Amino acid sequence: MTEAERKEQQRKIFAGQCDFRYGVNALDQMPPVELPEIAFAGRSNVGKSSLINALLGRSIAHVSKTPGRTQQLNFFEVASTFYLVDMPGYGYAKVSKDKKANWDQLIRDYLKGRTSLRAVFVLVDSRRGLKEVDTDMMQMLDQAAVQYRIIMTKCDEPSSSELAQVIAQTEETLKKHPAAYPFVQPVSALKKLSLEDVQKAALELV
Repeated sequence: MTEAERKEQQRKIFAGQCDFRYGVNALDQMPPVELPEIAFAGRSNVGKSSLINALLGRSIAHVSKTPGRTQQLNFFEVASTFYLVDMPGYGYAKVSKDKKANWDQLIRDYLKGRTSLRAVFVLVDSRRGLKEVDTDMMQMLDQAAVQYRIIMTKCDEPSSSELAQVIAQTEETLKKHPAAYPFVQPVSALKKLSLEDVQKAALELV
């Protein structure tokens, strides 16, 4: 396949049929293993829904300024090729401790027992870099032996020198995490920067 053919195939997949299939609140609700899965995780309000919508070219994930709106594992079937799994935002949400504990347990159960899960894209705000809740998630992924990549969101907002610095610091940290892909991918959903690189990475994994 030529590079032009690969790009056209990629375009067709992400512009193709995309449907919400499952909303999962507990381990016993997990759908059958049917297609490979790419999960998107990130601290609340990191821009996860905006990025998912930008990648798919349509509004399918709910965008809100209120942290904690994604309250379950949402499975979207993309062009009969893979499931894009939108995970609950971590780190902050105006919910009870019991509810948050249930979310955390759901995430742990999903990560350690899902054979169709190919990778997790961990979204990190480029203006703030890695926070403790991000490294907690990374450690959880290391322990579950699930490979993951850091996607640096909102990369149009910092200056080029600030962005370079936060990327360098993050990639230095990634050296200590065995399940992590060693390089950071900066993106901007608003400016549509590097979306094709994220799409390409997802398809290479599935």
